[in-house]
Amino acid sequence: MPTTNRIRLGPLYLAGFTTAFGAHGVAAALGVETEDIGLSLLGFGLVLALYDIAEVILKPVFGALSDRIGVKPVIIGGLVGFAVASAVGAFFPLPIWIGVARFAQGAAASAFSPASSAAVARLVDKSATGRSFGRYGSWKSLGYALGPLLGAFLVWWAGMPALFVALAVLAAAAALWVAFAMPSVPVLPRKRVTLADLGRELGSRSFLVPTLVLAATTGALGVAVGFLPLLATQAGLGPIGGMATVTVLALVSTGIQPWAGRRHDSGALTPRVGTSAGLVAIAAGLGLAALLPVPVALYGSAVLIGAGVGMATPIAFAHLAAATPADRMGRTMGSAELGREVGDAAGPLIAGAIGAVSTAALGIGAVAVGVTASAAVAATALRSPVRE
Repeated sequence: MPTTNRIRLGPLYLAGFTTAFGAHGVAAALGVETEDIGLSLLGFGLVLALYDIAEVILKPVFGALSDRIGVKPVIIGGLVGFAVASAVGAFFPLPIWIGVARFAQGAAASAFSPASSAAVARLVDKSATGRSFGRYGSWKSLGYALGPLLGAFLVWWAGMPALFVALAVLAAAAALWVAFAMPSVPVLPRKRVTLADLGRELGSRSFLVPTLVLAATTGALGVAVGFLPLLATQAGLGPIGGMATVTVLALVSTGIQPWAGRRHDSGALTPRVGTSAGLVAIAAGLGLAALLPVPVALYGSAVLIGAGVGMATPIAFAHLAAATPADRMGRTMGSAELGREVGDAAGPLIAGAIGAVSTAALGIGAVAVGVTASAAVAATALRSPVRE
């Protein structure tokens, strides 16, 4: 990628890191500090869910808003909102206020996350879309990998407020960087859109198939993040060894995404091959964990899932960007992000529900079957990335 593109997209990479760090860092810290801050298990689950509930409701809304007023003000406003929400958690570390802070963080992330994806798509040439999304996704994966570690360190060092202060400072710095370094993206004239038009857009193959890919990758990732540490602990690795499986997964995804994006842009990795191969790798990793829950196999599972997520994600986003007119890029990215959130909720729910009445292996195996089916859909139904 040319140096000018990296400079322009740098603030967006930091924004992606911020939302990932905020999501996983606080979630992990809350798991450690639940008793100290007076949360019951029900309260703990509710506080965790508030972030995702806000994203499910608001991502399409803010995505559409970015088409109307421009992506830059939505990104800046979202980051400022994230900083303010984090400050609430820092200065009022009581359960009710932490819940308010988490919902507000999720609402703010709902603004700058899809708008950032739309900005990545519009700020670079079509020939560099894959590698741009690869780098953007790489920084988000880095946030997922480092979030729990940095969150645990900050909480150990100075308690829960320190983590929220760090997130506030990080979001404020990202907002300033976007304001001064990211070029404005012009608002394009928009044609009148009816509900029927919207239904056709969201029901088109060029939207549904890559969104299915993103939902499958995110759902499998949610299962891996929850179940790999559990299986690793049961296999005798202990809490640190269990968390290390998730770190390995995230680091592999971080390394693979830029490579997959470059291969996509050069034509060496087509959307059909890249997304289906990535999903097959994810399914293989889940199957390995389900069938052979021993330490070596679990780390191998983490590598396979990380590689699959890293391959499929930037290619699916690049396909969406190539198939979407610029004047509705924000709306499309917001709706696709909603699909990811649905997958993020459905994957662990399916694995947990089946595992509760049978075994964890069968629950994970059921998700692997679903991912395999998604791979088959991608291999047969994903068209070349042309706008419909």
